[in-house]
Amino acid sequence: MAALSELLVRTRGFALPKWLWHDYFRRYLWWILAAMVLMVIEGSTLGAISYMVGPMFDQVFVAANRQAVFWVGAVMFGVFIARAVSGFGQRVLMAAIGQWATAAMQSDLVRHMMRLDSVFFQDNAPGALIERVRGDTLAIQIAWSAVITSLGRDTVSLIVLLTVALSIDWVWTLVAVAGVPLLIVPVAVLQRLIHKATRTARQTAAQISTRLDEIFHGINPIKLNNLENQQDARFKKTLRAYVAAQIRSEAGQAGVPAMMDLVAGIGFLGVLIYGGFQIIDGAKTIGEFMSFFTAMALIFEPLRRLGNISGLWQAALASLERLRAIFDEQPGILSPANPVGITPETGRGDVVLQDVRFSYGDMPVLDGLSFTAKSGQTTALVGASGAGKSTVFNVLTRLVEPQSGLVTIGGVAVGDMRLDELRRIYSVVTQDAALFDESLRDNILLSRPEADEAALNRAAQAAFVADFANQMPDGLQSQAGPRGSNLSGGQRQRVAIARAVLRDAPILLLDEPTSALDAQSEAAVQKALESLSEGRTTLVIAHRLATILHADKIVVMDKGRVVDQGSHQELLRRGGIYARLYALQFGG
Repeated sequence: MAALSELLVRTRGFALPKWLWHDYFRRYLWWILAAMVLMVIEGSTLGAISYMVGPMFDQVFVAANRQAVFWVGAVMFGVFIARAVSGFGQRVLMAAIGQWATAAMQSDLVRHMMRLDSVFFQDNAPGALIERVRGDTLAIQIAWSAVITSLGRDTVSLIVLLTVALSIDWVWTLVAVAGVPLLIVPVAVLQRLIHKATRTARQTAAQISTRLDEIFHGINPIKLNNLENQQDARFKKTLRAYVAAQIRSEAGQAGVPAMMDLVAGIGFLGVLIYGGFQIIDGAKTIGEFMSFFTAMALIFEPLRRLGNISGLWQAALASLERLRAIFDEQPGILSPANPVGITPETGRGDVVLQDVRFSYGDMPVLDGLSFTAKSGQTTALVGASGAGKSTVFNVLTRLVEPQSGLVTIGGVAVGDMRLDELRRIYSVVTQDAALFDESLRDNILLSRPEADEAALNRAAQAAFVADFANQMPDGLQSQAGPRGSNLSGGQRQRVAIARAVLRDAPILLLDEPTSALDAQSEAAVQKALESLSEGRTTLVIAHRLATILHADKIVVMDKGRVVDQGSHQELLRRGGIYARLYALQFGG
């Protein structure tokens, strides 16, 4: 079995990457072998057809043997039945194997990418990643089916037909294939061209997906700023680049069978001249020539397909390179080898940052940041945009890793905790509520899927989701739409808050949670958040100071540092950045 696997991994002229075989196709080995048996049967039928042309001409048409009509016809009919059944079976099996393997690869790819660090998604646009998951894997599926089918069926056809041709006249056969060696260098050049052009086409296809993602998600700004023509021009430019690269790739793939046809023409001309005089002289029969002619005519069709799959395989290799590059990416933020066990009490301890430094590349974001969020109290982070407030949340949840400094919760360093246990102690509500194209109920239950209906309804009531859900035809079963598009901004925010309420984690991270609410909803949700915050450690990022006037501590940040901290009244008395921000917002 190991030898069979190795044979399938490396077939003459085509090296299937071992990771692709072992991870996605080896599990279907018996199905592949069954398909290849059917391919052998289908490929052999061409030899049988060409062989039977001889007796058909010599015994039926020339000798006028009436009995031969029946047995020759029966044999030919049986050959075509075998060809039909085997061809149908192997195509269905290969299509199924390709679909199964592609689905497994897409699933693994998405799962792998979701475990990569957040910085990976900053460096790779969503459209480009979608193209990797969909476009590149589908390209491999198409190539897999075509390549294996051709290598199985067409190789057998080629061998059987050559055997028939050689059995009739080996000299005729040599004359017919004499030009084939001339294809070696041109085909090698075309393969490099195809590989390069296809790689460019796949990269440009990713740019097309990125452009579409930007257009569809930014359609309102495009309309409001009259950018339709500008975006249309950008999209057309990307499309032109893709079309040009795709045409080069297709031209290269078409060049191989075209050269096969030229060689076939030379071979047929030579055989016709050489064999024609032998038939005229009586050295060969018409049946022998027609059988040979049929075999050679059929030989060049699988030969053309075999030549064509070299181009398909080069195209697939370009996609494989892109997929392998993703699989080679590894997350830098991992659970420690020997994590510290945490208890429910750990999450109820103080949150402490000591001299934390973090940079995006050469740009410092946190510059020696230190402060303590007391257990059970509300700590607000304020400061201008770019002060590093959101990065604090990313550091606490280990979405990013600081270059230096220490972050502890209840005395335990966050880097010593298992990632899943660390993130389980947080409930997070951001200003951009992340909703999925599911029902309101399912979106709330994301934070705690095992919650019962009573807990779900309490969360919906506490976040005032029930107020608008009850007005919808299906209540909590109503669909939120893609990215929550069926809801208003305030409604999306309340669903996200209900999710945090249901999670019931000991630490709340609130990134301007009421930013999208009207005054009436803001007051109601603020009251719900205050109730939710009781007995929990709460950190809240606030641009609207009215929402954090009663916070236990306000930490003022500027350029990644703490420049002041204290209660609202204390900060006002001291003046400084906070007092200026307060004056700007309240006109004091």
